[in-house]
Amino acid sequence: MDISLFLEEHQLPESYKDIAQKWFIPLAEDLAEHQNSASQPYFVGINGCQGSGKSTLCDFLVYYLSQHKGLKVVSLSMDDFYLDQSSRNALAVKVHPLLVTRGVPGTHDTELTLKTYKQLGQYGTASIPRFNKAIDNPFPVTEWPVVNTPVDIVLMEGWCWGVMPQEKDALALPVNALEKDEDSMGIWRSYVNRQLAEHYLPLYDYMQTWVMLKAPSFDQVYKWRTEQEHKLAARVGSDHPGIMTDEQIARFIQHYQRLTEHGLATLPEKCDYVFHLDAHRQISQVEQKREKVLE
Repeated sequence: MDISLFLEEHQLPESYKDIAQKWFIPLAEDLAEHQNSASQPYFVGINGCQGSGKSTLCDFLVYYLSQHKGLKVVSLSMDDFYLDQSSRNALAVKVHPLLVTRGVPGTHDTELTLKTYKQLGQYGTASIPRFNKAIDNPFPVTEWPVVNTPVDIVLMEGWCWGVMPQEKDALALPVNALEKDEDSMGIWRSYVNRQLAEHYLPLYDYMQTWVMLKAPSFDQVYKWRTEQEHKLAARVGSDHPGIMTDEQIARFIQHYQRLTEHGLATLPEKCDYVFHLDAHRQISQVEQKREKVLE
């Protein structure tokens, strides 16, 4: 199957053809088969830590399912549902200063997420939210892409998408220096956990299939994240105001450590497809629910 145009558009190496053929086309075929017998739209949740390749996977699934299956597919990201700066600043004052940083549950507009889900299943059109990380605020609504609805498949990806709330006892001890020094009373992590339980679980209920790109460990996240930043710096210049140093990245990813590790430990058993990644982000095996492990 020729996916040359996809590789060119996304600046991917030729080796991606083999990856797609072996791992992702079978996944796409399965999703298409499930969608045939489902009420529209068919929701697919995709979990993967920072740098795991979930955005590229979603792009490929959109390409394959639309071009080769004739399906109408929309890809959504948790990143596009972040609250604006003003709202997060208000949370930082009212609840805890760490909430000024986007990323954790509680910093997303879950009402907008639910509204979008509903619109994607109705006849008409739906505007797809987009967030501008360069200015740390959503793009103007007038710049959001508009799709005709209902759609056939909705892909929803995120670094903690699908992760369940922790037991209260698990919140007692800090997992890193950020929690120890800046959340010594556990107010931030307790708030985040409560948001998961109250506002994210109802959104999870929409998902009919779960996919996970499973990193070897959280330690690997730092390496992947710094690689991404170095590539970005090479493209836009290391003096660009949005570029972080390795030290800044080390602090930044501590915001994500607790739920990333919790997800790595608990999500695989709940997912229908688990793609195990090695240190180089290559897939070593795939576990399919109720089916044999493919290697």
